[in-house]
Amino acid sequence: MDLRSGIPYWRLINRSHVCYPVLDQDLACEIVIVGGGITGALAANQMSREGLDIVLLDKRDIGSGSTAACTGLLQYETDVELADLVAKVGQNSAVRSYQLGAEAINTVRGITATLGDDCGFANRMSLYLASKSSHLPKLRREFEVRKQFGFDVAFLDELELRERFSLRGRGAILSRPAAQVDPLRFTQQLVAASAARGARVFEQSSVKEIHWDEAGVLLTMQNGPRVRAKCILFAAGYETLDYLDHKVGRLHSTFAVASAPVRDANEQTNQCLIWETARPYCYLRNTVDERIIIGGMDTEFENDHTQLSMIPKQTKRLEHRFRELCPGRRLEVAAAWAGIFGDTDDGLAYIGHSPEHPQAYFALGYGGNGITFGVVAAQILTDLYMGRPNPDAHIFRFGR
Repeated sequence: MDLRSGIPYWRLINRSHVCYPVLDQDLACEIVIVGGGITGALAANQMSREGLDIVLLDKRDIGSGSTAACTGLLQYETDVELADLVAKVGQNSAVRSYQLGAEAINTVRGITATLGDDCGFANRMSLYLASKSSHLPKLRREFEVRKQFGFDVAFLDELELRERFSLRGRGAILSRPAAQVDPLRFTQQLVAASAARGARVFEQSSVKEIHWDEAGVLLTMQNGPRVRAKCILFAAGYETLDYLDHKVGRLHSTFAVASAPVRDANEQTNQCLIWETARPYCYLRNTVDERIIIGGMDTEFENDHTQLSMIPKQTKRLEHRFRELCPGRRLEVAAAWAGIFGDTDDGLAYIGHSPEHPQAYFALGYGGNGITFGVVAAQILTDLYMGRPNPDAHIFRFGR
């Protein structure tokens, strides 16, 4: 594969695409979902299984926004370490949010098994490296906290990292479960399954105006048609912030590269999702077609991802970090791209009703856990709509 800059790897390997129509007539439904990325797809899948009448809208092609730039890591750990999260949100909420992440990985495993097509799902381990010697005490504290609450973890020293994984590091936490998935293919298959159950899906269909009233919500599309629904679910990623006056997250640019196929790697290393204690952190993993994906080198500027001149610069930095982590290994870059992501003070998603729009549902996943948070959001929001109690909804509530 020739070097491609600015095109996410998943867009290069997922060339087949089921086309959905542009919305060109007025419709009515129970729930209209705005956003056809991984979060909207998971919500549509869950709600259509409940027999709910769904309309799914995306202003682009399905999965072609931030989902196509996602690198497909599935980890229960959030970007805020459990020890720190306990201090921020309390022990019960912190531990439960980590448990929900582990449950979400198992849920994705189960969903992919039912889709009848290869979504690139593979079970993995998570390897959390100390970026510096000075990070070791905090890393050991994190290990002890996770162990205390029953998570499957082991602590590896510098020698074990080198001998077992051929990695350079001062120490690491090895944890299970973890997994990886092809995010674009997974999204496409989820939407196809929802459509087969009766969900109505529309691409290239942009919302111009939203009006709330006693009957629910009325959407007017850019090309004129309207959608009347009992409620709306916003799953448009960072673009959802346009509908909130009170900003609940910060936006950053992030970068990633995919290598040409590599066959000289340590087999144990191939079974790991690797990330580090530095903030912002770098991470890497192997794909099922034997490529290496390494990402990170985040910037504080949300528009940097649109600057193609930034991609070669950040690619060189990612290559350098790869050589530091994996001495003696070569990385031949085949694709390089950039994206945008959000984070929050506590590293948790915002899921549920916003005080600004009590008739709307929001699914705002942040940080490195967008897919697992999407699984959690699908269940919570389905329960809320169906009037069922969900004991975990309060963890991700607005105004927490």
